[in-house]
Order: sequence, then structure tokens, then C-alpha cells
Amino acid sequence: MKNKTVKMIIRAIFCLLLLTVVILALLGLQHLLKNSQEKKNQTMTTATEQKAVTEEPVSTEENVIEQVQPETEMETETETEAVTLQNPVIPNVEALDNTSQGWGMGPTRDELNRPVDALSYQEKYAGYSVDFIKPTEEKVIYLTFDEGYEYGMTAQILDTLKEKNAPAVFFVTKPYAESSPELVRRMIDEGHVVGNHTVHHPSSGMPSLSITDQTNEIMETDAYLKENFGYSMSLFRYPTGQFSEQSLAVVNNCNYRSVFWSFAYKDWDVNNQPDETESLNLLLQKVHPGAIYLLHAESQTNTNILGSFIDAVRAQGYTIGVYTDTL
Repeated sequence: MKNKTVKMIIRAIFCLLLLTVVILALLGLQHLLKNSQEKKNQTMTTATEQKAVTEEPVSTEENVIEQVQPETEMETETETEAVTLQNPVIPNVEALDNTSQGWGMGPTRDELNRPVDALSYQEKYAGYSVDFIKPTEEKVIYLTFDEGYEYGMTAQILDTLKEKNAPAVFFVTKPYAESSPELVRRMIDEGHVVGNHTVHHPSSGMPSLSITDQTNEIMETDAYLKENFGYSMSLFRYPTGQFSEQSLAVVNNCNYRSVFWSFAYKDWDVNNQPDETESLNLLLQKVHPGAIYLLHAESQTNTNILGSFIDAVRAQGYTIGVYTDTL
């Protein structure tokens, strides 16, 4: 009986030890599985972080591209602006003489047939970014047309200039640009220069206006051409040719060059057009180096004789110059 009891105790102890081993084995297996899962999670986290790090420069690069693009466009615009004149600012404009002067020339000419008055004024007002004549002895002339309103002549003038491969400057008012956008677009697209001729073309001249109003007359037209045609102007023509020292300074400080003329005649009266033969002869008699011809695009006479005039001056050895603001 005693031996039987001992055997039962030994069996129980063995079973208990076996159970303990099994439990420990299960705990160890659980620990291993836990560590494996943690490593797996760490690996996935690391991979995710690496992926995020890898993707981040792509996102940043896209942002950089989006930011760089406008800067590139601004640089392009700056380069475009760099080709236009940058006038030294004239100080104390308010203190300058505002006595209105009408531009016109006397009959006296030099040995090259250049009007002496134009040469004299060119020298006198040289500090105001202005041309009364191009001071050169080279055989070159410049064609300029004033455009206040469209009288149906401009398309034919543009056709002739295109046929003769001749450049010109067209000085337009804001109402003209508003009412004849297709013609302004042709001027630009066909390589001509478009100049500023104010908004309202004040009949009493620029000096009759305040400095603020003069500035507005220029800059309102300037802004309209930029906004609607993407075109920056740099040349200005005075309505009626009336100017003053103060008004020259105003135009200069608007970063414009004032363009007068060394030849003009009465071609602006649509109801009293000059004779074509007499007009052509007059234009040729007055030709001179650096000549700035003021013509009106409302003139049927000018329109009809333009081609013949271009041919005739070229036959004399002259070229039709491309007007720039720095010549």
C-alpha cells in the first residue's frame, strides 16, 4: 500500500514538471512571436518613413517648379523692359517754366537741308529725352503718323508700308486704340512702333493741364496698350505740338521720349486735302538727314502719295529708318 502511494506521488510530480515545461515552452513561443511581430512592425515603419523621405523631395521639387516658373516669367519681363529707355528723373518739376510754346520752324536750313531751328531746339532741350530732329548726317528719314480718329486711311497706309518694306511710327490716342484694335494689332504685328498720343488729345496742349492730369493723359493710354495688346510704348507725341519745359520734364519722368518733327504741312484737314503732286514735290524738296516726317493718317493725299514718296527718297540714297527711343 505504501509503495502504491509513493508511485502516485512520483507520477503527480512528473506530470507537474511536464506541465511546467509545456507552459514555459508556450511562453517562450509567445515571446518569440511578439518579438517577430515587433521587428516586422519596425521594418514596415522604417519602410514607410523611407518612402515618405523618398517622396518628399518629389513633392518639394514640384513646389519649387511652381515657384520658379513665375520668377522665370518675371526675369523675362525684366529683360524686355531693359531694352526700353530709362530716363534720369528730373527733380522739382513744379518749379520749371510752364510757358506754352508752339512748335514750328523757320525757313533757314543748313548745308544738308536740315532746319536750323530743329537743330537748335534739339541741342537746347537735349536733357529732356526729346527729338526735334535726329542729329545725324546719315541719309535716313523717319515716317510718323498721328492717329486721333480713324478716317479709313490706315489700312491702306499699312498695306503700302508692307509692300515697300518700310517701317513707321503710329502715335495713337486711347480712344483710337479702343475703337480700332484690329489696326493697332496690325501695326504691332507688322513691326511698326506704336507711340503714345494721350487720352483726350487736349486742344489747348499739355501745358494747359496740371502735372497730375498730364501724367494721367500719358499713363492711362500706356496702361491700356499694355493690358489689351501686351505692348509697352516709349515714344510720345504732343497734341497740337504745344509744349513747355515743365511738360517736357513730365513726359521724361513718365519714362518716355518726346518726338516732335522736322517736317510737317497742312495735311490734317480732311475737307481740304492738299494737291497730291504739289505735296509729293514738297515732301521731296524738304528731305534731309535725320528728318522726322509728321504725317496724318486721316489724309487721303498722304495715303495716295506714300508709295511714290518712299520710292523717290530711296532713289536719292535715303533709307527709311526704324525709330528707336535711343537714337
